[in-house]
Amino acid sequence: MKVLAVSILLICMFGFSEKKNQRPNIILILADDLGYGELGVYGQKIIETPNIDALAKDGMKFTQHYAGAPVCAPSRCVLLTGQHLGHANIRGNDEWNERGDVWSLKAMEENPSLEGQRPMPDSIITVAKILKNAGYKTSLFGKWGLGAPFSESTPNKQGFDYFFGYNCQRQAHTLYPTHLWQNEEIYALKNKFLDLHQSLDKSLDPYDPKSYTSFELTDYAPEVMHKKALTYLENQKKDNPFFMFYASPLPHVPLQAPSKWVKYYQQKIGREEPYLGGKSNIYYPNHTPMATYAAMISYLDEQVGDIVKALKQKGLYENTLIIFSSDNGPSYAGGAKPEFFNSGGPFQGQYGRGKGFVYEGGIRVPMIVSWPKTIKKGSESNHISSFYDFMSTVGDLLNIETPENDGISYLPTLTLKTQKKHDYLYWEFPETGGQQAVRMGNWKAVRTNLHKGIVKTQLFNLTKDIREENDISDSFPEIVKKAEAIFKDNHVQADNKRFRIKSLGDEI
Repeated sequence: MKVLAVSILLICMFGFSEKKNQRPNIILILADDLGYGELGVYGQKIIETPNIDALAKDGMKFTQHYAGAPVCAPSRCVLLTGQHLGHANIRGNDEWNERGDVWSLKAMEENPSLEGQRPMPDSIITVAKILKNAGYKTSLFGKWGLGAPFSESTPNKQGFDYFFGYNCQRQAHTLYPTHLWQNEEIYALKNKFLDLHQSLDKSLDPYDPKSYTSFELTDYAPEVMHKKALTYLENQKKDNPFFMFYASPLPHVPLQAPSKWVKYYQQKIGREEPYLGGKSNIYYPNHTPMATYAAMISYLDEQVGDIVKALKQKGLYENTLIIFSSDNGPSYAGGAKPEFFNSGGPFQGQYGRGKGFVYEGGIRVPMIVSWPKTIKKGSESNHISSFYDFMSTVGDLLNIETPENDGISYLPTLTLKTQKKHDYLYWEFPETGGQQAVRMGNWKAVRTNLHKGIVKTQLFNLTKDIREENDISDSFPEIVKKAEAIFKDNHVQADNKRFRIKSLGDEI
């Protein structure tokens, strides 16, 4: 397998014949748990996102783009490897529990090898490896979640020349951690240790903002990572293309945000009930949860504006392909209130239909692509696309070979050329009961509770029922039969037993 991998990378290295300075820089900005309806350009009415909206006005807005999975780690795996969830190595959030007390921040402080998620094998070919071997400088700022420190699947070993951020997605359950990672080394922050599973002390007044001061510390990780990213951009040169993966932890809870934005939304939203935390939610209490959640998104929007400004100052903007998206649909945990913000947009975004589920609210995500002088300004596409198309798009963009994958390049859509379409998009998810989904044109088929056995396939016509409220499977047996054949054909038993589903024929 390793010999094959090396061969592929050598092809990538020499497959591009044009001059270096003609190749575009690529910046992939990935929000965390941002719902389809949480941006102004996608219909948000309360939260303000002028910089992201401006990116759409300068480029193309996709209306039918899908995340790789309904939760963090597998979605990122699909994005970076081009393999859908029936083939991907990572298919769920596997915290690698057999190492020890992996949910204890204190234990991780004492033993950093408890951080991080189960690693991908070193034979995996990521987009970063392909771009690095094609002469790109590669970097990752933000959240990794695809392999623990000291394993074969740290960012530096999976194709990124430079990494700064969270290795571990559990560590990202606080935005004021004691440390981040710079490449393979711990980078200390000026924050005191604050464990997870916090609730507001019952002796404190929940309506007094001073009761929450212990949860707001010194070094705000999204700001620290952002400054590192801007410094990185400042050091780039026009004659050497770069790939930056900006994997923000925002607006994933806990509810922690810069005070200027919190105050802004406190004024805008008005009085609200505090979120008091609690052990079951593993997140911190917050005085004004809705204001803080909105603040997190507007702060992310501000950071996007900073990136665009930095590119323009360096004369790099015109030759930079910027992709903005989210790793899955909106969360319902930790004080987030998707119903208040209409976070799912036209889709249902509450528990059972948002994050963690393969209905539209959990996997339909915003995608905005900007590439001045190439993409028509203010354009919109209804091309049905997915995270696993990114690798094929990169290969098409640079005219280089990529490993066999499940994607189709959407470069023709960006350049207004004839676009090849997917026959279907496929997902499976071993968590929250075990699920499968397939999108076939306007049809959407869903199976849930697969760990209880093969259950009835639900069928929806998305042109008439975008909220997936009316199961019409009994009226269209031939469409159901076609979907069930796709379910069977696209599932390959996972190497990791935690991702297996017995009812699909897997050995448990």
